[in-house]
This record gives sequence, C-alpha cells and structure tokens, in this order.
Amino acid sequence: MATPSYRRVLVVAGLGKGSGTGASTARVFAKAGYSVALVARGADAVHTLAKELNDSGGEAVAFPVKSYSNEDISSVWGDIRSRFSMPQYSIRAAVFNIGYGVWKPFLDITHEQVQESLQTNVAAAFSFSREAILDFKKNDIEQPSGARGTLIFTGATASLRGNVVTSAFAAGKFAIRGLSQSLAKEFGKQNIHVERTGPLLEKHPDWETNADIRLDPDNIAHSYLYLTNQHRSSWTWELDLRPAHEKW
Repeated sequence: MATPSYRRVLVVAGLGKGSGTGASTARVFAKAGYSVALVARGADAVHTLAKELNDSGGEAVAFPVKSYSNEDISSVWGDIRSRFSMPQYSIRAAVFNIGYGVWKPFLDITHEQVQESLQTNVAAAFSFSREAILDFKKNDIEQPSGARGTLIFTGATASLRGNVVTSAFAAGKFAIRGLSQSLAKEFGKQNIHVERTGPLLEKHPDWETNADIRLDPDNIAHSYLYLTNQHRSSWTWELDLRPAHEKW
C-alpha cells in the first residue's frame, strides 16, 4: 500500500476529564500516525492532553470552545482547517463524543435541562456532522479502504432503550442514532463512512469493584481506528460494544 503524500487528521470533540473515550481515541489515533485536533470545553484539559500527545512524539493541537453552539462549532472547524490545511493534511476521521446526561425522574427535569440536552446531544451533532462531511467531500478516495472519510458517533445503552431516569438523555441519544443512520444512507454513496457505536456509558453500581463489566476506553478507541480502516464493501453502521461480563 502506497503511503499518502498528506498526513491524516482526526477531529475529536468531547474529551471529558482526559481519561475517557475521547481522550483515548486521541491517543490511539496519534500513535497510528494521525495528527489530532482536540475540541472540547475547558481549556486546561484540552491543552494538557495536547501537550501529552506532542511530548510523546505525536502532533496535536488544542481547540477549546466556549460552547457547543452551531456558531462555536462552525468557528472552531474554520480554525482546524486553517491549521491542518490541504494538501499537507487531510481530515479523514471525526469523532463526536459529546454528551449531556440528565439522570432524574421525568417530573423533576427542568425545561432548561431539556433544552441543554437537545442542544448538546442533538443540535451540536448536526453542526459537527455538517462540518465533517463538508471536509470529507473535498477528499480523494483513499486506498485500499475506498473512503473519503469516517464520521463516528459515540452512543450509549440509552440509544436503544429508555429507563426510569433517562428520558431526556435517551431522547438525545435516540436522535443521534437516527441521525447517524440517515447520514450513513445518504453519504455512503459518496464513499463517506458514517458509524455509531453503542458502548455502555451509563453508571453501574459495580463499576468500582468489578472491572470486567466496564468498557475500557482504550479498547473502544482501537475499535474506532478499526472502523476507519474498513473497506467500503463491508462497512459497519452500528457497533454494539459490550464487556464480556456485563448483564444485558
């Protein structure tokens, strides 16, 4: 396989506290040779992870944002394009790892929390997807995968079923699942791979004492890297990741 003349770029949005799926994805892709654009609220965490990756021999740039509004997402993508410009770079992967959890009985949920959940879990996903797909459409088809780019959404158990305290959260995750499926069908024909994973991100009472029922963020990230390398003749749309000892 011929080495491309450009450096592949991953854009990952949502880093948590630096120890979850978003941060692990950045680390795994950096080790695989990707340059990494880190997008998240909280400048300290973004800059700390960027320094870690750069000190390890990778190339990462922090892009902190004040919010996940359409305006801020569009603006930060403009900054990313300026920093990782073609033809030296090519944005080939984007991971939407943003989420806003509301864990309350339905009648205790406020209007403001509903609006924040819809903005963060749904509207931001639309904005992020639009920017990623616009970039992918500029790309040549890469061999041997036959893809222009891969867009991955981090899901949750709440993407598939609601529970007694997840009405607002599940509504947002259901929406992302529908969005990802629609985009996969629309843009697959343009050789753009859209995928949603379903790792268990909800709290579990045994997490602290039983590691076998937890998903390991590093292994989720390796699954994401695998998805970006799939040949277009056999693309995954939905990958439901489950620990071996989980009761589900």
